[in-house]
Amino acid sequence: MKTNDIKKGMRIQMRNGWYGTMYDNAKGNIRMCEIEGFEKEIGSVYSHDIVKVLVTQTGFNPTWVSIDHTPAQNNMRQMVENF
Repeated sequence: MKTNDIKKGMRIQMRNGWYGTMYDNAKGNIRMCEIEGFEKEIGSVYSHDIVKVLVTQTGFNPTWVSIDHTPAQNNMRQMVENF
């Protein structure tokens, strides 16, 4: 799944292990999410920091799908890591 396929209301997992809920239907390298970290907050996240998406939740068997990042998102991640 690509990050542009993530819709508003879908649950996501970030690269650092935190979970959140998507707050927009935008496309691109920056998305708006509610992240449950040290505190619950709404803000912008880089698309390359999203690693998994919850596609179905039936009982106690969630189905998480990994994200396939675009070459541009991988390049941006390298730039951020090199900073």
